[in-house]
Amino acid sequence: MAHTPQIKIPATYMRGGTSKGVFFRLQDLPETAQKPGAARDALLMRVIGSPDPYGKQTDGMGGATSSTSKTVILSKSSKPDHDVDYLFGQVSIDKAFIDWSGNCGNLSAAVGPFAVANELIDADRIPQNGMATVRIWQANIGKTIVAHVPVTDGAVQETGDFELDGVTFPAAEVQLEFMDPAADEEGAGGSMFPTGKLVDDLDVPGLGSLKATMINAGIPTIFINAEDLGYTGTELQEAINGDVKALAMFETIRAYGALRMGLIKHVDEAVQRQHTPKVAFVAKPASYIASSGKRVGPTDIDLLVRALSMGKLHHAMMGTAAVAIGAAAAIPGTLVNLAAGGGERNAVRFGHPSGTLRVGAEARQEGSDWAVTKAIMSRSARVLMEGWVRVPGDAF
Repeated sequence: MAHTPQIKIPATYMRGGTSKGVFFRLQDLPETAQKPGAARDALLMRVIGSPDPYGKQTDGMGGATSSTSKTVILSKSSKPDHDVDYLFGQVSIDKAFIDWSGNCGNLSAAVGPFAVANELIDADRIPQNGMATVRIWQANIGKTIVAHVPVTDGAVQETGDFELDGVTFPAAEVQLEFMDPAADEEGAGGSMFPTGKLVDDLDVPGLGSLKATMINAGIPTIFINAEDLGYTGTELQEAINGDVKALAMFETIRAYGALRMGLIKHVDEAVQRQHTPKVAFVAKPASYIASSGKRVGPTDIDLLVRALSMGKLHHAMMGTAAVAIGAAAAIPGTLVNLAAGGGERNAVRFGHPSGTLRVGAEARQEGSDWAVTKAIMSRSARVLMEGWVRVPGDAF
């Protein structure tokens, strides 16, 4: 019987922060998939198991959630003063496309460890024992990330006692610095606040006018007050993801926010840009029971934040959205800052569905505009499996 054999491609399955994905070295991909285009997208979708009308990604490496339907391509950097180029692809679960419009802050934590372990970093930059500083060029958004990777006996240290809410087991801490995180991609207006306002009135059909902070930092994000949507900010996934009307409402907010931010030219284009912008809602501190059963009290946090990714409420917090939270919290007058109590601050601890997370940001005012020089947070990363991933040879 005639058939097309499978091919195998060197790959590593990694957790980074509260996400996981399939990592490749650019040089290991088939030649036709080493450049942007239909072949690359088809290959990566087949690896992950998309598009899957059943929504399970059973025939691939994806985990059927936005946090686990991800791919990463890494190569030695072509940029001066950088070590590695990092390209992230958010794979749609049930549709045939990959969104290349933004970064994944969680998987950013795994980029440095992968680069060190896979000979993408010059050997003289890796200590025998200590911290390897990996300078990452985030190719999706054209930004620099600096990762501080622990090294023991010349190898990446993956185990440790650093605990991250949303991740079951402790691991070694990887500190990330997102340098100049304000997004300035084409069409985003080149400003941290593309509407020119810290708080704007966003007109949304069916909802009227909503107060919104729309910020380009880490990833374009739209912040809304929870109470304006009928929420408390203490909601867990099932409260949102089981509500079809709520999900449709958030998608409408996202589409009209994307239009207002200059990310798209017509609301209909939002469906082809699912990864960005993000939508989040904020509230003042309150007590709740996290998905792990952990009690979070109002004195444990500065504010509550819930965020949606790829059309669903995230189980914890996207790393890039955490950068947006830190940046917005550092700027007096934004909805995030006001929910945290207002005033000047260089760090916040916020409550999310899985627990809490602390993020710091350095902000300064430049005339009527604001700039964030960097945002800092800690994540962890671990290799789950490495070897080869197999796909049918005619899949791309």
